[in-house]
Amino acid sequence: MNIKLIVVSKTDVPYLQTGIDEYVARLKHYCPFELVVVPALKNQGKASPEEVKEQEGKLILKQLEKVDQAVLLDEHGREYGSVEFADALQRWMNAGTRTLAFVIGGAFGFSKEVYDAVSQRMSLSRMTFNHQMVRLFFVEQLYRAHTILRHEKYHNA
Repeated sequence: MNIKLIVVSKTDVPYLQTGIDEYVARLKHYCPFELVVVPALKNQGKASPEEVKEQEGKLILKQLEKVDQAVLLDEHGREYGSVEFADALQRWMNAGTRTLAFVIGGAFGFSKEVYDAVSQRMSLSRMTFNHQMVRLFFVEQLYRAHTILRHEKYHNA
């Protein structure tokens, strides 16, 4: 199963990018993984939050193929513990999912069009995190899920 993570704008915080790079490199040992960066909008400061979400939403939807199983990382999504997430990942694999796409929106979240197109939602926490931090938290949890499935030490080391 291929896994891709779609994010809006590049990570501009060096320590976060270093951590993301570390876990992306580790993930390549377990599955084909692609980090897709939707470019930041130009003149974003002049647009309303709704306009930004709509424009970002169009760019996000262009990255999703009809055969992709997509999951939005959203504060109102289903919460998983690490083992539960590993189990869900295994179910997606067992179901023959070709590409599993996780999507992290921009600072304002997702447009209505994205919500309408993608029914599955997942939350990393009831707390609110910066959308760039969520990238690091998510790739670490994805790596952890793979180590859980392979009964490797990382989860309880």
